[in-house]
Amino acid sequence: MISNVCEPSKDTLDLQQINASLVDEFAKKERFYESEIKFLKEHIRLLQDKLFGRKSEKIKSDSDERQLLLFDETAEDTLQDSDIEDTVEVPGYKRKKRGRRPLPADLPRIEVIHDLSDEEKICFCGCQKSCIGEEVSEQLDIIPASMQVIRNIRLKYVCKDCEGVENDEPAVSIAPVPAQLIPKSIATPGLLAYVMTAKFVDALPFYRQEKQFIRLGVDLSRATMCGWAMKVAEKCMPLLDLLHDEILSGPLINIDETTLKVLNEPEPRSKSYMWIFRGGAHGRPSLVYKYHATRAGDVAASYLHGYKGYVQTDGYSGYGFLDRWDGIHHVGCWAHVRRKFVDVTKASSKKKRGQADKALTFIKKLYKIEKDARTRELTLEELYTERQEKALPILESFRVWLNQKSIHTPPKGLLGKAISYAMNQWDRLVRYTEQGFTKPDNNDAENAIRPFVVGRKNWLFSGNPEGARASAALFSLIETAKANELEPYSYLRYLFEKLPVAESTEDFKSLLPQYLSPEQLKLNA
Repeated sequence: MISNVCEPSKDTLDLQQINASLVDEFAKKERFYESEIKFLKEHIRLLQDKLFGRKSEKIKSDSDERQLLLFDETAEDTLQDSDIEDTVEVPGYKRKKRGRRPLPADLPRIEVIHDLSDEEKICFCGCQKSCIGEEVSEQLDIIPASMQVIRNIRLKYVCKDCEGVENDEPAVSIAPVPAQLIPKSIATPGLLAYVMTAKFVDALPFYRQEKQFIRLGVDLSRATMCGWAMKVAEKCMPLLDLLHDEILSGPLINIDETTLKVLNEPEPRSKSYMWIFRGGAHGRPSLVYKYHATRAGDVAASYLHGYKGYVQTDGYSGYGFLDRWDGIHHVGCWAHVRRKFVDVTKASSKKKRGQADKALTFIKKLYKIEKDARTRELTLEELYTERQEKALPILESFRVWLNQKSIHTPPKGLLGKAISYAMNQWDRLVRYTEQGFTKPDNNDAENAIRPFVVGRKNWLFSGNPEGARASAALFSLIETAKANELEPYSYLRYLFEKLPVAESTEDFKSLLPQYLSPEQLKLNA
């Protein structure tokens, strides 16, 4: 029997195959463009949040999240899919008493008596009114800065009988010149401390201070103040060497760096760097700022030469050598991990709760352990035990969750990048649980570098490398003083008074902030 069905020709089959391949190719391109658009929208929302949104990385409590998402069906599905459990503790409510804060009790008081006139003290009945008490209210006043001149008068003596011919000594005897930090300078320790505090604590550039001094009736140029800063920093270099030794003696060193614009460098470059090293004995921290033209890891390697212990940094690749050094335990920073997941939540749609919230819940639990430990004032040994018992199980659950989500999450998206960062840094991130003196994050170094960043926004750049090194030296002493709870101006004034007569290593060491107390500075005032 002969079939009437026509068989497709070879050309028809070829055209069908070409059509199918084109359809597949267009489908792949469509999926690619859709994913690219999704990633670009994420970045746009993140940039908009950085420009116009809140800068805080504070994580909302679970009760707030559930209240906001009460009628969101998508959110309910996401919450049911959660593979972690969290308990909500409602602390006791304490009502804050409204009213003005009391003025400090240590401020001097000047009493001004306000009395009635003699006529007002006479009653309508004709009798004299009696004083039965008083009503006291306080106001805060200020005495503006004022300049004064210290006249150093050196008396001269001579023997009028022999006129000094009896020996080889000079005929005229005169009192010696007082030791000065900057010889033959008009600046007293108090003025130097005032200028350096204004520049490196209050972020007030020298050109603005110049205008302030003109209003006070003194012509003090910015070039003069800059020269003072350079000379003072040079005199303080022995203290910087001692601070280096203090940092290397501690069990933990925190490192961070930030950009700095320096003019007139030997090799012109768009930006240089200010490094920060924080360490020392527990309870007596030391901070050293170090200017360098590059961000290369060799800077940190040179500073840490001979050190054995724990070093905490962010995930910058320049710190990778720490993982290979013998005797170094490299600790990561959970604040950077949290920041990347916070960026995901900021870039995601407001109506959809993403997987990043689950990661933030894990991190929140880790920080809650640290907060409870501070509240209970645990010792370092007790904190270590607390981390072993409570933090390690949370970390293990988080690691499993990251491994599961990494399989199904596109690596190019913000969530994929956050997961990859956490997994790549994992060995460093869990290392803080090995000791009680370590912390989950590198915030101590970041907080120490923040004053420099604030100042940089005001003075914009350093004129030359010598000026950058001088700034680094003065920042080191000031921030070390602040870390040891010393008032910066009082410390600098004490330092500039004692430094000219310091000779031995012990003399210089006694001037370090860690070996001084606020009471000593008050006695010297």
